Parts: sequence; structure tokens; C-alpha cells
Amino acid sequence: MARSDDPAGQAGPGGDVTGAAPADPTTSDAPDGVGVGPWPGGPDAWPRLPGTDRLDPRYDPELLAHGDRRNVVDAYRYWTVEAVVADLDTRRHAFHVAIENWAHDLNIGSVVRTANAFNAAGVHVVGRRRWNRRGAMVTDRYLHVHHHADATALARWAATAGPDGGRLPVVGLDNVPGSVPIEGYPLPRSCVLLLGQESTGLSAAAQDVCDVVLHITQHGSTRSLNAGAAAAIAMHTWMVQHVTPPDGAGPR
Repeated sequence: MARSDDPAGQAGPGGDVTGAAPADPTTSDAPDGVGVGPWPGGPDAWPRLPGTDRLDPRYDPELLAHGDRRNVVDAYRYWTVEAVVADLDTRRHAFHVAIENWAHDLNIGSVVRTANAFNAAGVHVVGRRRWNRRGAMVTDRYLHVHHHADATALARWAATAGPDGGRLPVVGLDNVPGSVPIEGYPLPRSCVLLLGQESTGLSAAAQDVCDVVLHITQHGSTRSLNAGAAAAIAMHTWMVQHVTPPDGAGPR
């Protein structure tokens, strides 16, 4: 089986980057009414490097001139995509998220958007290279998105992707026989959270590469949660276990 996880652009160690190419920075990816106008005061007031007349390189002249309606927190208004990614890279969390993609799953975009919100180390698409980006709301631009041909390729990547070149545990998420409740389970600090295809759940091959398969305990009549909801719960569970919110934390 051919390996499909050689870097092909900006990325951390491992899989081939599948994110979209840089786009027009003035393009809106936010709902109507969201965003800011041109930088107040015009070009003479644009942020400069201390003691110089040079523009702070984090800022995009097009956004400063025309406004910024992207789906980013206020702290990153007017910044270039590259500057945002570089800043996020200084504080990525130690978990990765992987999802199987055998039938162009519409939930992948939602998973990617949530991974961005929790600043995951990376997102891994397993199976088909093309995935539905609509639900991602362009948040994939600020993540490292990788592709692996199948679960075996993902496991091969994880074998050396952990701290100091060690192995990253693969934690599956599905309500299959033998799975363990996620509630109270100590998630590894460095790990891969692996979800299956929406309609079929984790494939047998994916289950085989997992160190453990967890399920989210349900109390209603539905047989399962959709992959986007399950991914959000799992990522938040990891955050609760490993990240202490800063004092006064809130929307930025």
C-alpha cells in the first residue's frame, strides 16, 4: 500500500497537506454583519514596527485598507493567514483529530471547524483525499490538514509522531461492542482521536489500529450521535482534562 503522508506544504510532521491554497485575504467567510472596516485613521495610522516606519509584518495591507470580515477572533483582525498560523503554532494542543472519509462525509467540515476552535495539532483525513469544506467555514486555512490513504497509513504516521519521535496512541470513538465510556476515561495528553464515517462508524481496519475505542454514553432513543457532534464532545473532553482556562478567559 502506498503511503500518502509526505509533506507537501506548510505542516507539522507527517501527512500530506490537503488544505486549500491561500485565497484573497479580503474574501468574507463570516456571516453578514461580522467583521471590521478599514483600520481607523488610514495608512498613516497602520501598525508599525517599534521605532521604524515599516509596517508590522503580521498585518495584511489589503485587510488594513478594506476591512476584515473573516471568521477570526478579534485578536487576529487584519493579520495575514501566515501570521495567524504562526501564532497558533506556538501553542497548539497535543491532540490530533482523524476522520475516515470513504463517501465524502459532510460532517468533516464541522470536525475541522471544531478542531480549529480547540487549536488541535492537526486534522487527518483518512481515505478519499477530497473532503467537503463547506462546513469548515474556511477554518482549515489555519490548521495543518493531512491525508492518509487508509487507517494503516495513519497508524504508520502515528508510530513516530509523538513526543521525541515516540508513538502517538490512537483513540477511536464509536459505540461498538467492547468500547469503553469516554466519561471518566483518562485521555492521553498526546494522542490521535479517530472517528469513523458518518453512516458506518469506525471501519474494522480503523478499529484494528486503535489502542482503545471509546463511546459517548447516551440516554435517549437515538442509536448514535453524528460524527461532528461526537468529535466536539471528544475534543472538549480532552480540553477539560488537560487545559486550564486562563483567568478571565472568554471570547477573544
